[in-house]
Amino acid sequence: MKAIIALAASAATICLSGQAFAQSALVAQKNISLDAALQAATTALETCRKNGFKVTVTVLDRSGRTRVVLHDDNVSPHTIENSFRKAYTAVTFRVASGEIGKRMAANPGAPAPQMLLANVTSAEGALPIKAGDDIVGSIGVSGAPGGDKDAACSQSGIDKIAAGLK
Repeated sequence: MKAIIALAASAATICLSGQAFAQSALVAQKNISLDAALQAATTALETCRKNGFKVTVTVLDRSGRTRVVLHDDNVSPHTIENSFRKAYTAVTFRVASGEIGKRMAANPGAPAPQMLLANVTSAEGALPIKAGDDIVGSIGVSGAPGGDKDAACSQSGIDKIAAGLK
C-alpha cells in the first residue's frame, strides 16, 4: 500500500512539473506598437526639420526589426542605412549608439569585437526606447550635421510617446 501511495505521489509530481514546464514555454514581451513607432519617428523628423536638418529616421522593435523609416526629401541615400545601423546598435547593446563610440575612445587600441558585427556602428544618433526597464525598441536619426543633433531629434521622438511607455 505504501508503494502505491509513493508511486501515485511520484506520478503527481511528474505531471505537475510537466505542467509547470509547459506553462513556462511561452514568454510575454513588451514591444513598441506601430502607432507609437510612427508617432516617435514623425516627431523626430519634425524636430530636425524645425532645426533646419533633413534626415532619415528609423524605428526598430525590440528584436531589431524595422517598424518605421521616414526619409525626408533631398536627403543623402546613405542616411537610410546609417539611421538603421544606429538604431540597431542602440537596441542590440541597450545603450545610446554614441556610447559605443565613447567606450572605444576611452580604450584606444583595445579590441572592439562588436564592430565586426553586421549593422553595428559607433556613430551617435540613436537611443533605446524603454518601458520601465524593458527595451521595447530604438530610434535612430541620420543626416543632421553631428550625431548630437541626431540624438536630440531621437530624444524628441521618445519624449512624444513617453506617456504610453509607462
